[in-house]
Amino acid sequence: MERRHIKWVPLILAGLFFAYQYFSSEKFVNPETGRKSHVALSSEQEAALGLQSYQEVLSQAQTIETGPELDMVRRVASRLAAATGQTGADFQWQVALIQNPQVNAFCLPGGKVVVYTGILPVAESEAALATVLGHEMAHATSRLGSQRVLEQNLAQTAMTGVAMSLSDMDYDKQRAIMGALGAGAQYGVLMPFSRKHESEADEIGLIYMARAGYNPRESISFWKRMEHTGGSQPPEFLSSHPSHGTRIQQLEAEMPKAIEEYNKSPKAE
Repeated sequence: MERRHIKWVPLILAGLFFAYQYFSSEKFVNPETGRKSHVALSSEQEAALGLQSYQEVLSQAQTIETGPELDMVRRVASRLAAATGQTGADFQWQVALIQNPQVNAFCLPGGKVVVYTGILPVAESEAALATVLGHEMAHATSRLGSQRVLEQNLAQTAMTGVAMSLSDMDYDKQRAIMGALGAGAQYGVLMPFSRKHESEADEIGLIYMARAGYNPRESISFWKRMEHTGGSQPPEFLSSHPSHGTRIQQLEAEMPKAIEEYNKSPKAE
């Protein structure tokens, strides 16, 4: 009976391609945190994809064109956009309010902001809305989506190399190994990275709202309301987002820096 070995050549080739993907990718230094990272897409590619996604979302949604809620959303977004400074200076900021009961808002790469009406009753105030939008806009200015694309590409390269190296192995054994490695990559690498990105967006969003003249302490109140609004959460290690409790602890730790920023900023009316 032929003995089946692990093939090393696919692993070596995958390792070389992994290194090429990483070291040839664009480097990005976040001016708010100083953190260095690598991104998969150029700023132009991000903006183009963001605009395309924004147009697709609006084409399938009921947008609100006038009224006090839209005025408030635009006012908060405008102040926050100015607070992003040089990082968001080249963004073509646009804001849409969508009639939808989901408690949600997001900012696409390039500065396309979408707010669902369902989040407004939870926010309760402009400062709390600034908590949400500051966080979402920080995702875009920090290029976190492009960082995740690179992480996923690297993980796919590694998994492909392993799969090819195991191609002579018994199918059931191969499937078991790939399943274990896939779960390890998902819960041990990709989700922790995602939670780290969420925490980074919380930190930067807190600075944005303070710089825009919104009291950063309102972020704590907002996340406490979310804790009672969003229902039960999965265990943190099974989630791409930090738990509400973790968010609150991290925001409290960042609060002194945010208060300092708030005290020297023109206050929102």
